[in-house]
Amino acid sequence: MGSSTFRLGLFGGTFNPIHFGHLRAAEEIAELMELAEVLFIPAAQPPHKDPTPVVDFTHRFNMTQAAIKDRPGFSVSDMEAQREGPSYTVDSLRQLHQEYGDRLDPYFILGQEAFMEIPAWKEFKKLFDLTQIVVINRPQNASEKAGRLLKKMISSKYSWDADLKAYTCPGKKNVFYRDVTRLEISSTNIRARLLQGESIRFLVPDPVREYIEKNGLYQKPAVIGKGQTS
Repeated sequence: MGSSTFRLGLFGGTFNPIHFGHLRAAEEIAELMELAEVLFIPAAQPPHKDPTPVVDFTHRFNMTQAAIKDRPGFSVSDMEAQREGPSYTVDSLRQLHQEYGDRLDPYFILGQEAFMEIPAWKEFKKLFDLTQIVVINRPQNASEKAGRLLKKMISSKYSWDADLKAYTCPGKKNVFYRDVTRLEISSTNIRARLLQGESIRFLVPDPVREYIEKNGLYQKPAVIGKGQTS
């Protein structure tokens, strides 16, 4: 690995909203994988989610920016909002390779559940040519399931390297497994609490909580009675 290689962590998601679970995972993966930077990439049009409960991209981008502003080495990109149509990881990876050139050494960070759904992603086989993958939070037997998926769907030559804690394959990128502190926080639960008027303090950074409150996000829409206008 050349000295000019840029080890860039990529953390995609809807971030609807971003919370301490996302942030702590990114922090620990950055340390474990010795990443120079972690780039958060909010999905503009998530292709695999019901768009109804997802707030506008601008809000999700602003919340992510607010969450990481005091952490050097963390940044956020609006690249997926600059493209038309659904937000696909493979397109973002191609764009980043064009921008950084040969020095880019990307590490795409995702959870075990998302990794097991990767065959449903656009051009999913190409991902294993474009980026190293870091799967976080390994439940029991999770890596074995991943291994079966890799051998069946990508290449029969993938094998487990105990020293690297990764699946490796000649000519393909590695799939690393790293365990991080498990924070049982979910965006779904946060939205549910907000809908019920409950506190989300200590689930999200204060700037995110304040942004949500200021903009009235995730609250029950006001009922407009007969004869009233919005």
